[in-house]
Amino acid sequence: MKFKFILFTLLGVFLFSCVGVSSKGIFGTGVSVALDPRTVGTQMDDSIMQKNLAARILVKDKKYLLSVKSKVLDGRIFLTGKVDAPEEKLLLTKLAWETKGARSVRNDIKIKEEFNFKRSAKDVLITSQLRTALILNKNIKATNYQIDTYKKKIYVYGIALTSEEKDLVISEAKEILDVEDVIASIILVEDLRIQKE
Repeated sequence: MKFKFILFTLLGVFLFSCVGVSSKGIFGTGVSVALDPRTVGTQMDDSIMQKNLAARILVKDKKYLLSVKSKVLDGRIFLTGKVDAPEEKLLLTKLAWETKGARSVRNDIKIKEEFNFKRSAKDVLITSQLRTALILNKNIKATNYQIDTYKKKIYVYGIALTSEEKDLVISEAKEILDVEDVIASIILVEDLRIQKE
C-alpha cells in the first residue's frame, strides 16, 4: 500500500513538472497553456525536450545552470546565455541537435566578457520596458513571448497568431530607447506542425 502511494505521488509530480514549464502565467516567461496555439501534446513534447536538453547540459558542466537558457517551441530549440569560450558554444549547439525531436537549433549564446554593471542594468531595463509594452498592447498575446536582452540587443522568442502580430512585436521592440538590434525568432501559428482546432 505504501509503495503504491509513493508511486502515484512520484507519477503526479512527474506529470505536473512536464506541463509546468509552459504554464507560468501572464507575467512569467513561459507560454500560458490556455492561450498557447500548440496542442497540449506538442506542449508536453516541447517541455520534455527542454527538460532533457537542460539535464544533458547540466551533466556536461554545472556552471551552465545559470549561464545558459534553452527554449523549445514546436521542436525548434533556441539557446541564449553566456559561455567562456567558442568551443563551449559549439558543444552546446551539438547537444541541442542531439536532442530527440529537434527540428532546428538557433544558438544566440555569447562569449563572456568582463562584467559591466551599467550595461547589465540597461539590458534589464530594456527587457522590462518591452515586456510592459507587449502586455499593454491588446493586439499582442504577451504570454506567448520570451524576451532576453544582451548588450542592447533584444532576442524575442515566441508564437504569433498572425503576421501582423509578429510585426507589432518587432515594432514594439524597435521603439524601446537605446535598442541597437532586434533578433526575432517568432513562429507563426500556421507554421506549427500541429495546431489546436
